[in-house]
Amino acid sequence: MLKSLIAPPYLSAGDRIHVVAPAKIFDIAALKTGIEILKTWQLDVVEGQNLYAQHHQFAGTDIERADDLQLAVNDPAVKAIFCARGGYGTGRIIDNLNYAAFKKSPKWIVGFSDITVLLSNINQLGFQSLHGPMPTQFGKTEYAKSVQTLKDFIFGKNIHYAIKASKYNKWGVATAPIVGGNLTMLHCQLDTKSDVSWKDKILFIEEVAEPLYHLDRIMVHLKRSKRLKGLKGLVVGHFTEMKDGEPTFGKSVEEIILNAVKEYHFPVLFQFPAGHDTPNMPLALGKVVHLDVQPGKVNFSYL
Repeated sequence: MLKSLIAPPYLSAGDRIHVVAPAKIFDIAALKTGIEILKTWQLDVVEGQNLYAQHHQFAGTDIERADDLQLAVNDPAVKAIFCARGGYGTGRIIDNLNYAAFKKSPKWIVGFSDITVLLSNINQLGFQSLHGPMPTQFGKTEYAKSVQTLKDFIFGKNIHYAIKASKYNKWGVATAPIVGGNLTMLHCQLDTKSDVSWKDKILFIEEVAEPLYHLDRIMVHLKRSKRLKGLKGLVVGHFTEMKDGEPTFGKSVEEIILNAVKEYHFPVLFQFPAGHDTPNMPLALGKVVHLDVQPGKVNFSYL
């Protein structure tokens, strides 16, 4: 029987959460707006001690960022940890974290992009993590639907995704846990402690501002290394601001991805509403998903 990873407790009014910045510096005004929105959810919001630190392009030194994250992980009263933003830097501190306290009092960790490596580590521990919008985005009008859906999910409500059928979809049905995140980060964490098995899983991928040849190089490597062969399904989110060259690469994002998986028989879903564009709907990584991709019809639902 298929089983989801363990879900941390859902939130209730009055619960304590931490906001930390394990990666890049951010717009302080945008974060403060996001924190105020979190407070309207009737949550006790604790800011990391080094949240507003800066070390070159990072939100503090490696030690400062790791310390804030470790304190949040260790606090048994904390029910969720919201990462301020991604960018780059989480991979520099990820192996310094101790998860002994997390296993005793698991909590939702929320973020995406560079935070993929942290979400993957939590999945490796046997717990679900939450790929979704971060507080620096909460105040932007275009993210309002995504933020509301994130709130609904993390407070334990059932959520539903309306997904348009794409002409690039590969038809089929799959039921399996979903894993994944930002494609470059997934590629960078292969053969590390953060490397989650993809075998018999539905893989979710998204990307931003990468050359098309970079995407092709990653997909070719994933195929050559047989990482794609054992998938039960593939869900493709936003591929935002992807860059072509001169002369042109000659293939679209969809064509590059389909070329890498053409010999496999699992369903492929394009245009899933998550990633570096809007909407950026939350995904519970490690939770079992039923995926049914048919002509003109798509069903994506949690079990």
